[in-house]
Amino acid sequence: MSSVDMDLKKYLSRIGFAGPVAPSLDVLRAVHTRHLLSVPFEDLTIHSGGRVQLEPPLLFDKIVNQRRGGFCFENNGLFSWLLKNMGFQVTVVSGQVMSKNTGRYGPPFDHLINMVTLDGRRWLCDVGFGSAGFSAPLSLDTNGPQEQGHRVYRIREDKGMLFLEWQGEENKRPDGNWAEIYKFTLEPRCLEDFVEMCQYHQSSPYSIFFCKSLCTMLRPGGRLTYIGRRLTTTTYPTDGTEGELETTTRELKNEEIPGV
Repeated sequence: MSSVDMDLKKYLSRIGFAGPVAPSLDVLRAVHTRHLLSVPFEDLTIHSGGRVQLEPPLLFDKIVNQRRGGFCFENNGLFSWLLKNMGFQVTVVSGQVMSKNTGRYGPPFDHLINMVTLDGRRWLCDVGFGSAGFSAPLSLDTNGPQEQGHRVYRIREDKGMLFLEWQGEENKRPDGNWAEIYKFTLEPRCLEDFVEMCQYHQSSPYSIFFCKSLCTMLRPGGRLTYIGRRLTTTTYPTDGTEGELETTTRELKNEEIPGV
């Protein structure tokens, strides 16, 4: 990843984690969730005259020092560096995202994901996917449903390819079928492998990141999302019931957007 030392204490402070750093499943789950609650998924650099670069020290400066966020290559790229500095065994892998618009998968290296191997078990970690992402690591050693709050995920294998799928309030399907999120393999990759697709998402009119500015953040009990000129707040019931989520959307005026 990088021969440069990371300021581990500063990174953990950025995500509000103050527990032990020795590798364990509890620690992995905690830093994964804390990262999502603290670091937004956003592409604002692309829309403010900047360019995303994948050198780890630059990612650290942006996300930790400047308290910014990023898209998958940035968030998951830096998160893999954090986990390695904490002593976890991490493998960077490549994913291909299912497009809601075309119903097709993107090309290889479309999405950067992390796999952590711990005590003989494998865990999928992803702090850089946005609103459909999972809040805690998912087991790669089962094809059964894995519940997380009001959502259920599963990882299905078919002919050597793994498929991440989900069901939830946000994507209710009358047929009860699973919706595909992305597909991936467990072939080890490195950050440099994603440079070409990182440039593509910053310059292609076929990429949503180039076409629309967006920023989304997981919050306790919900999510806050800005995209284009819309601000959407999603909340779950706080009384422990199984009620439906509540979503409110507000159209923003141009002068409101910088403040939001």
